[in-house]
Amino acid sequence: MARKKEEVNPYSSINVDDAYYKTLLIKKYENRKKWAKVDNSIIKAIIPGTISKIFINVGDEVKAGQKLLILEAMKMYNQILSPADGKISAIHVSEGNRVTKDQVLLEIDCAENVIDDN
Repeated sequence: MARKKEEVNPYSSINVDDAYYKTLLIKKYENRKKWAKVDNSIIKAIIPGTISKIFINVGDEVKAGQKLLILEAMKMYNQILSPADGKISAIHVSEGNRVTKDQVLLEIDCAENVIDDN
C-alpha cells in the first residue's frame, strides 16, 4: 500500500490593518528585523564614534531638545539631544570613550513615563 505524500502548505498568514491574508513570503521578509516601538528612555549611539563632550550629569533635569552629548564620527560632530523631558538616571560613557552603533549611552527617566500617585 503506497503512503500518501504529506502536503506542505507554502502559504503564510499576514495581518494588515486587522485583516488576515494568505501569501507566499520570501526569506528576506521572514528574516527581517521586526519593528519595535522607540523607547525614549534609552539613548543609543546612532553611528560608531568617540564621545567628545558630555553636557549633563546623573540626576540632572533635562527638557526635550536639550543637548546631552557630542558624538564625533568621521570628522563630524553629532549633537545627541534629549527626546523628551525627564531626569538623567544613568550615564554609561565618559568623554573620550569609543562607542559602537546602537551602544547604550545614557538613560532618562522620562516625565511621560512617571506616574504621579497624588
